[in-house]
Order: sequence, then structure tokens, then C-alpha cells
Amino acid sequence: MLNIELIQSDTENVQASLLRRGATFPLDELLTLDNKRKLIQKELDSLRAERKKANHQIGLEKHPSKGLLVEMKAKGQKVKKLEIEYRSTQQDIRTILLNIPNIPRADVPDGKDESSNQIIRTIKSAPKSESNFAPYWEIAKRLEIIDLTASAKISGSRFYVLNGKGAKLQRSLISWMLDMHIEEHGYQELYLPYLVNTETVTGSGHLPKFSETMYHDQEDDLWLIPTAEVPITSMFRDDILNPDQIPAQFVAHTPCFRREKAAAGSQTRGIKRVHQFDKVEMYKFVSPDESDEEFLKLVDNAEEIIRRLELTYRVIELCTGDLGFSAVKTFDLEVWSPGSKDWLEVSSCSNCDDFQSRRANIRYRPKSGSKPIYPHSLNGSGLAIPRILIAILENYQQSDGSVLVPEVLRKYTGFDKIDC
Repeated sequence: MLNIELIQSDTENVQASLLRRGATFPLDELLTLDNKRKLIQKELDSLRAERKKANHQIGLEKHPSKGLLVEMKAKGQKVKKLEIEYRSTQQDIRTILLNIPNIPRADVPDGKDESSNQIIRTIKSAPKSESNFAPYWEIAKRLEIIDLTASAKISGSRFYVLNGKGAKLQRSLISWMLDMHIEEHGYQELYLPYLVNTETVTGSGHLPKFSETMYHDQEDDLWLIPTAEVPITSMFRDDILNPDQIPAQFVAHTPCFRREKAAAGSQTRGIKRVHQFDKVEMYKFVSPDESDEEFLKLVDNAEEIIRRLELTYRVIELCTGDLGFSAVKTFDLEVWSPGSKDWLEVSSCSNCDDFQSRRANIRYRPKSGSKPIYPHSLNGSGLAIPRILIAILENYQQSDGSVLVPEVLRKYTGFDKIDC
């Protein structure tokens, strides 16, 4: 959530910055409501002071006048009415603020959509095979490791079942990535709920904007998480953290559930874009002055996973029109799949500044006894499973039809290749 004081003091620049996202937002209406709130607050303060003075006077008199009692009752009724109006105005202000996205950093490239995203760097890896590269759905069918027929019976389209060594390969990827982030990158592992309440999804910035792309149980008012970012953000909701609790960095493996709608075609074929998938997520709470440096470290942590898998990849900076709702800056990591002849996004790393902390009311004291401030939050996939699985199958396929297991995974899988 944006700082309303910033909107008040620099309205023109805030609106111009938001316009870079390709949309306008009702800042004038917001400021009108905030001025109304201040006037109501001023009147309430005055009435409460008058009531306090009158109460003191009544306490001194044995027989207070009827007129004074009637006046006191009228003022009490007016206070109640104004309190209701104040709460209603506050809610209107919050509703507008919750629907305004974060402000892109000044150095984020301008653009309407992904066509304006910029390639920062491309890191090439040596080919793993001299065979002609088949697409992963052909490889998976031949090796009988992905069963889309079974998943369609169970759940419908855009789900998948992994069999045998396919399931073991996914589990090994998850275990290895967690170990990497914990043992080498210093993250603390979390196990998280997959169902969360509305306050939690609002705090991360996924509500109200993305309500149509999430699964919701209306009776219990619980939402299936689209990413571990959602529950991690609210771990410290409404808390004031001590100086020794910042920086904090967490890693978690969770399934992710998304109701994203997409037309049938190459984007929805197989396991590339599904309603349920697994992901290892990195998340940091950091001080504002360390935010940029820690963001680059987080990106490098995700890159290191790809480097250890010896895959060709590139780093993309998202333009303003493609930037996520809560982010001020985002780098995507894409791996090359030679069979599909496509770049696959396997990680999206974002710096959200204090946007999520304000929404979830998370603060910390930089020093003992100092005034609490909002930490910055950073998040990134480290990595998303289905697409990294695709990349491994396509890049490590051999001329005899088998698929080699990347060397870093072999102690987890217990086998060095997948064959018929």
C-alpha cells in the first residue's frame, strides 16, 4: 500500500509514476476523502473535549441543570454519529489505497507489455547431447513419466500426474533446491499453511486485484495460496520486530494454486501452464538502505540454481506495463528449452519496497527504543518446478531416448538417467 502522506505531498509525481503502468487512479478522490476524514477527526476532538469539560462540571454540581444534561446527551449522540462517519470514510480511503499498485522505480524501462521487457544478460551452457532435440511431451510419453490422461480423469485439464522416476526427479529437485538455499545461501526453512484467510491475501497485495485468479472457499473464507509469498508476508502482520530480527530471509516449498484462464494452445499444452504446481520460494525482510543490494543477492541465489543445473538462461527486466501489482522492480529468469524452442520463465524476483509491509502493518525498530519503520520485502522463485523439469528433460535428452539426470541431483535421485 502506498504511503498516503507521499500522495498528499507529491500528488502530481505519484500520478505520473502510476501512469507509467498504463492506467490512472483516483488520487483526487482519495485526497478529498482524507481531507473529509481530518475534518471529522477535528470535530470529534472538539466535541470530546467539550464533553470532558462538561462531565467535570456535572461532577462538581450536586444538581446539574436539565439543560446541561440535555446538551450532553445531544453531544454524545453527535459523537456516535461522527464516529460511524469517520470509520466509513476510513474504509473508503483504505478501499482506494488497496486498489492502487506500487510505484515503479525510476530506472524501470517504460512499456505497455512484455514486448518492452529488456534482456539484461544471457548465460549459455554447453549442449548436453548431440541428438535432435524432441519436445518434452514426446520425451515424457516415451519414458512414461508424465500422465496427462490420468490427471484429466482426476481433475480436468491443466493438471498433471508424475510417475516413477518423473515423480522422484521432481522430489529431488525440491530437496536439492531447499538444501542449496538453506546451507549455502543462509535462508531459514518454513513449512506453511496452504489455506489462508482474506487478511493474509490482502497483505501480500493479491487481494482485491487477483480475486478471480485464486481458489476460494466462501464458507470458511479461506484461499488456496498462489505462492508462498502470500503466507510469509503475514507471518509478522501487525507486529513490531526487534532490531535483531531484520534482516530475515526465509525459504519454503509449497504447491501453488492458480485459476488463470488461457486459450488452448502452446501455452497450455502439457505442464507448462497449470492450475497446480510446486515451487521453492525465497523471501526477505530487509532494511530500506539494504534493499537494492539484498535484491541483487536474491536474484543471484536463483541464478545459482540454474547455473548448477548447467542450463542456458537469461535475465529479463520487466517494463512498467508488465510489472506485478506490488513490485517496484522485477527480474525474471528464463531457461532455454531446445525441444520446445522456447524460453521458459522459472523465476520471478521482485523488490516491493515497503508496499507489502504497509498493507500488512509490519514494522521494526532499527535500534532498540527507536521509532518503528516499515521494512522492505523481497521475493523470488528459487525455482518453479514444472518448467525447470521441462528444461531438464529437453536439455539432457540423449540419442538413445534416455534422459541424463543433472549431476547435482544424482545423490538425491539415486539414479543417473531415466530410460524406458
